[in-house]
Amino acid sequence: MKIENFDTGLKGQEDVENIIITPEENYKNKQKVKNYLTDIVHSGKSKLDDNLNKYFSKDIKVNCFHPVNEFSGLDKFKDDYWLPLFESFPDLERRTQLIIGGAFRDKMQVASISMLSGIFKKSWLGIKPNNKMVNLRCCEIHELKNDKIVESHILIDVIDLIFQTGVFPINKSRGAEGNWLNPINTDGVNYFEKDLNISKSNLDQALIMQRSLNIKPELDSNSDQDLKSKLIDHPQTNFWHDKMIWYGPSGIGTARSLEGFVDNHQLPFRKTFKERNYWKLGHYSELGDGKFSLTAGWHSIQATYGSNHWLGYPANNKNVTMRVMDFYHHDEGKIRENWVPIDIAHILNQIGVDIFELIKKL
Repeated sequence: MKIENFDTGLKGQEDVENIIITPEENYKNKQKVKNYLTDIVHSGKSKLDDNLNKYFSKDIKVNCFHPVNEFSGLDKFKDDYWLPLFESFPDLERRTQLIIGGAFRDKMQVASISMLSGIFKKSWLGIKPNNKMVNLRCCEIHELKNDKIVESHILIDVIDLIFQTGVFPINKSRGAEGNWLNPINTDGVNYFEKDLNISKSNLDQALIMQRSLNIKPELDSNSDQDLKSKLIDHPQTNFWHDKMIWYGPSGIGTARSLEGFVDNHQLPFRKTFKERNYWKLGHYSELGDGKFSLTAGWHSIQATYGSNHWLGYPANNKNVTMRVMDFYHHDEGKIRENWVPIDIAHILNQIGVDIFELIKKL
């Protein structure tokens, strides 16, 4: 099965040529963006203006997690995102776990998974502080042009933070909650891959696996056991490592092995969203970088909320879209690990569940 046989979901963009960057340029871009973001956090509030002007374009476009959401301009970026962070977590530190770079069509991009750690001193987004150290799981994709970041996509797992404060406003996760692991047996930050064919091959593997997900046995399955069997024997099986780990966002949790992934996320997800379109909205990022790859959409899935199996809330048949990133680690010819930030608060808001109103009552 070849990647060319699949619909890329990017109709209307066929005339956009891919830019080519060398592995050396890509490595420099990754280190550059990592240093930018680390410098901003570690320099703190006192140097925020200088650092933002140094590293970001004035008309930057920002796509954030709910309830911060989308906006443009450096002043708003400072006021709506950075200042509240520093005021609530004044001793903030950043630890990068994984960084991926490359070019997608006419864009140079750098993506990362990192942990923002600090003592939670002041209310943030209506979440009450606990005056203890907390860890903000932060996943980002930045577009770089002329050594400045011109567009950013940022997903911070706010539900995970709420759980860390001891408040549980939503239904219990099926999977395991807690911090995501670093890539196994691999340096996810300082690696360098010179062979472009390896990077392309691993990205192709991720894309083909994703297209296989459009095969929908849930449409004609009569029972959970029947659907589970069909998902275990699904074409996706050819792509997952026997010891795969699927790292999900808070509210879903992490699962180990294909069976665990099916039980904890995929089966209830497919039962709830039988009517869904993966490709209509398309990806804004598809990167291959050595043993890693990345795809992301804003929004990447359009679906109908049709049952309470996923997350446990009553069906209302509302159409929802999803902000999703998929970071993949390819090892021994298969997908070994998959880190999947999803803006769960944004999805819940679309089906009428406002977690920020719920925590006020708790």
